Amino acid sequence: MATGTQDSLILPTPDSFPAFPFDTPYSIQVDLMRHLYSAIEARQIAIAESPTGTGKTLSLLSATLSWLDDDKYRARKGQLDALTGGDARSGPEWVVSQTRDRLRRELEADEQEYEERLAAARKREDAQRRKLFARNVKKQKLSDEQSASDDEDQFLPDDSEESDGSCLRRKSGYPGVDPHNDRPSCTKIFYASRTHSQLSQVVPELRKLRREACRNLDSSRPSHPSTQIPMKDEARKRKYEPVGSEADSSNGLPETRFVSLGSRRQLCLNEELKAKGGDLDERCRELLQAGGDRRCPYLPRPDDVDDNRLHEFRDQILASPKDIEELIISGHASRTCPYFASREAISQAEVVTLPYNLLLHRDARDALGIDLTNQIVVVDEAHNLVSSLLSLSTVTLPLRTLELCLEQLAAYISRFKNRLTSKHVLHLKRLYRLLHTLRGLFSNRQQQGATEVMTVDGLLSKLGGKIEEINFLEIQNYLRKSKLARKITTYTMKAKLKAEQKGLVDYSGPGTPPLYAVQEFIAALAAATDDGRIIFTQKPPPHDRGTHEIQIKYQSLNPAPQFRAVVDAARSVILAGGTMSPMSDLTAQLFAHMPAEKISLFSCNHITPESNLRTLVIPRGPRGGELNFKHSNMENADLLFELGQIVANFSRIVPDGMVIFLPSFRVLEKVKSLWEEKGIMASILKKKKVFAESSADVHELLSQYAEEIRSSGKGALLLAVVGAKLSEGLNFSDQLARMVMVVGLPFPNLGSAELQERLKHADRVAGAVTPKNSIYGAAGKELYENMCMNSVNQSIGRAIRHKNDWSMLVLVDVRYQSEKIRDKLPRWIGKSLVMTQSFGQVVKSASQFFVSRR
Repeated sequence: MATGTQDSLILPTPDSFPAFPFDTPYSIQVDLMRHLYSAIEARQIAIAESPTGTGKTLSLLSATLSWLDDDKYRARKGQLDALTGGDARSGPEWVVSQTRDRLRRELEADEQEYEERLAAARKREDAQRRKLFARNVKKQKLSDEQSASDDEDQFLPDDSEESDGSCLRRKSGYPGVDPHNDRPSCTKIFYASRTHSQLSQVVPELRKLRREACRNLDSSRPSHPSTQIPMKDEARKRKYEPVGSEADSSNGLPETRFVSLGSRRQLCLNEELKAKGGDLDERCRELLQAGGDRRCPYLPRPDDVDDNRLHEFRDQILASPKDIEELIISGHASRTCPYFASREAISQAEVVTLPYNLLLHRDARDALGIDLTNQIVVVDEAHNLVSSLLSLSTVTLPLRTLELCLEQLAAYISRFKNRLTSKHVLHLKRLYRLLHTLRGLFSNRQQQGATEVMTVDGLLSKLGGKIEEINFLEIQNYLRKSKLARKITTYTMKAKLKAEQKGLVDYSGPGTPPLYAVQEFIAALAAATDDGRIIFTQKPPPHDRGTHEIQIKYQSLNPAPQFRAVVDAARSVILAGGTMSPMSDLTAQLFAHMPAEKISLFSCNHITPESNLRTLVIPRGPRGGELNFKHSNMENADLLFELGQIVANFSRIVPDGMVIFLPSFRVLEKVKSLWEEKGIMASILKKKKVFAESSADVHELLSQYAEEIRSSGKGALLLAVVGAKLSEGLNFSDQLARMVMVVGLPFPNLGSAELQERLKHADRVAGAVTPKNSIYGAAGKELYENMCMNSVNQSIGRAIRHKNDWSMLVLVDVRYQSEKIRDKLPRWIGKSLVMTQSFGQVVKSASQFFVSRR
């Protein structure tokens, strides 16, 4: 239905959300849901700060799905109006009423039939899972003799204009009869987060929803469907058992149609294929194109029209929510590939979860067939969004990778030169000349040893003197259409495998195919803007061994263009996180091109009673000295000794767990060494056992820390690092963090050429000139402070994890006295902030707080 027809009935923002699983939501949850619902209806960008523990995920799902149901009702009403003429002028009232009832039943019949199909899929899945553990699954072996073909035509460049995604879909040969092939795609919610572990938390929250309370689509539905009276408890009760339970398959209530997207490496069931190592994507593509017994056993054969496994498994995916692990279990039960079935499910899914890279990368969206037009996009943990966008637009090409690519390209041209058409020969020679010339630039920079930054035009100028014509877009298009990277990679892999079988070389797998890295680099240059920079730099050897390796990096300084495609296509984009402050930083970096009325901000002013939180700023130590933990002071033994005294004093009065966030691992090791030397560590150990973050498994460390708190009765102290794993995504609820301390302001390293360019770029965008002999001006300084405070806010966000939690936040540095710095702290800190003038005042305030909590 046309958008204009849909918008003819404006949905008012509801006061209640029956889908929410608890009868009495917190006021902050209602406020957040109303804010999100209103933003979606108004086609706005919503930036929402709601800390973990406030039911953020439930609120996001309840608000977006409530709007989805109401929009479906609005669309149904629009269809009925269109079919009956829209008002009583089409005929007598009783005729119009009967006509609407008949048409409504016809429109709902297809939906009911589809729900019954999914209910049958749930029962079928239940039966398959029961059989899974009762049968001995024989693994089909893929012999090297079968997979190694002597037909070298497969290695020649393609001339097809087909996109990679559509070509793979055709060659995979999805067989069988699909009765819902023509079913139109529905409006959906694309829910993205940084990692699959974060996305897996969506499924249990989704199962809690009472969405059936909002699904009544009959003609008696009130003017605003979300505010209708929910069904009686007996009618809406629901057991949320794991998929495959008897309760789940028999209750008959419709589920939210949900699919979780992952990579081949995560979802592949073919253990024999994965055991071969190397590039799994390439090996999978080979099996897609293979025939007979060489085809992957988890995909139906193209010539078997009666094999409906893929379509049936797609329906099972949509029939009940599954995370990645559950997809794999169900895939084994049905002996069907979860990777391809999940992609088949996208069209009819109402909620699609996916990691950042699949949402933000245009090529990834195209390969999956994801169309964001008029859809709802939710980006959770959105404090990572800017860094993720910049990372996706950053491509690094080491000299060694370039040299390997040249070797493989030369060998390929030599082998197939007599079988290549003149067009392909011309393109391959141009590519070889470009890469050979680029290697020459590498060699020059390696001899000079200094970091060099240039624009893309500057790179073209240096290359142009040696190459008559450079068109990165033309080269990119050729590589994409010819599938050259795949052809050369597969040829090289099989040639080396044959040589290894003959004992000529030791073949241990191709690792990351070098031509893929080169193709990615060329694609970045083809899409480069004035905001892009080329950086030649030295990569330090691992563990200070060996020589530095030169590498070239393309980096976009502006995160907005890559995200703009998402914003322009979607109906509404929601950026949500626990600590989004300062929000002005996000709007400035991502939405400067948008009018202010299109941006909607929501920030939680409180997450816990005021008596449950106290925040102390400590500018001076026990000896009265000023505490300034700037980078140049991190070797100051007196300053670190004073910090040790502060920590020792707190260890005497803080119950249970203390978490101390330090600026870096280097500072952490320096602190431990000095405290042990000066006897401070011994004083702390009398009160609490000390744990320290390292590069090892943080989950094991956290488990040991929690066990010490539980069993010792004295508590424990954990030394952690701002920006490391313990500061991101891990919860220190209740006894695990009765105090969280952040030492210093963790500003990023200004010695980084990439960072310097970003700060200068911020000044240019603001229309300011970076002062001479300075790294940044006013705008660059603002960005630099925001990057620092984003890290601080993530660390202190570990403390309060639910409404009844309580903790003390301690900020140790004189610079926290600055009003400008304090204004960048999360708003939920509220009135708990206490500015202290002496350490005696610190001890008194802390003691009073902890006594009040006993």
